[in-house]
Amino acid sequence: MDDYYWDNKIEYLSKTRWLNYNDDYLNFLLRSVWNISSPVRIIDFGCGYGYLGTKLMPLLPEGSTYTGVDAGRKLIDYAQETFQNAPFQTEFILGDIQEMDFDPKYDVVVCHAFLLHVENPKEILRKMINCLVDQGRIICFEPHWISSMASYYLDGHYPSDVVQLGFLQELFERDAQRSGKDGNVGIKLPIYLSQLGVRQIECRVSDRVNFLNPKSDSEENGALYNSLKEGGFGADPGEEESFITNLQNRGASFEEGQKEYRLESFLSQAFNKDVFLTYAPNMKITTGIVER
Repeated sequence: MDDYYWDNKIEYLSKTRWLNYNDDYLNFLLRSVWNISSPVRIIDFGCGYGYLGTKLMPLLPEGSTYTGVDAGRKLIDYAQETFQNAPFQTEFILGDIQEMDFDPKYDVVVCHAFLLHVENPKEILRKMINCLVDQGRIICFEPHWISSMASYYLDGHYPSDVVQLGFLQELFERDAQRSGKDGNVGIKLPIYLSQLGVRQIECRVSDRVNFLNPKSDSEENGALYNSLKEGGFGADPGEEESFITNLQNRGASFEEGQKEYRLESFLSQAFNKDVFLTYAPNMKITTGIVER
């Protein structure tokens, strides 16, 4: 685990997670939609540095507890430091979820942008379900990449100048077929959960629309620009040959890779702090109840 990829991505994670939701919407879901009104024991699969814990725990009833599980030692250390003075009980477990089993003692199990990185999302969902008590709730915050890519608008440019939807959709599908890792898993989770026997399933979309406004000199506007760049939008695609080779390894043709390189090179120059941009992440939030 010393070479765990995400251990070196803490800065990226901390700069990009906030783009996905408004805090008041999470509050609305917990209190008005899911009606969590008594203390719960919550476990977070692939917790990273504890992002969901920082957002959800302050909104949950007093007496609730938070357990985070991740394979990254640096991530777990960072999470422990973050929560060391938290007014609620926490536990962080270092381990590979693929090789772990969990007792059915939790009221809520969550994950955030985790299932898209595993080769067997349905098996991980089964593990999540198995750790719940009767009437326990599973909540998955997962992306639907193609809807996210369709939700950029850069002022002064046609959307097709910014994103090749058809090519990217096929690329994501090829990735999933080749590796099992599915960036569009968020839209499929209601089906997966139903097939695994979960009841009362519903799926919502994250509410946030990010607005980059060059007329604003606010600190948040500058942070938004930096976070979008950190997330890869408008980033320098680097050296052309290696860029195209990488796409060819993912099933693209040379011509497709060349076209995508030119587009991303153009975008890296067009996207700067002096342009208007709107972007809706469209994260899918799927939940259901386990009945024993």
